[in-house]
Amino acid sequence: MNIVIIDTVLKITIPIFITAFILYIYRAIKGPTISDQILAIDAMSYDLAVFFVVLSILLKNPVLVGVALVLALWIYALDIYVAKFLEKREMGD
Repeated sequence: MNIVIIDTVLKITIPIFITAFILYIYRAIKGPTISDQILAIDAMSYDLAVFFVVLSILLKNPVLVGVALVLALWIYALDIYVAKFLEKREMGD
């Protein structure tokens, strides 16, 4: 019974993730400011990491959880560098 509910919920969330991903791509391309574009790419990346976890549950493959964790850490590091660049307009240190 529980497996059927989890399966149904996961199959409903996948189209929601795809719709959100398409909207993020649109905002990343058409964003009125660079901040909007960066925020869209950032949200798209975190959604991709969460999508990997959902896919891992659906496929019963624990390897994708590790991939999602590494992706989330890279996104966080990239956020720090982009924020530093936008604030000071220089990279390094």
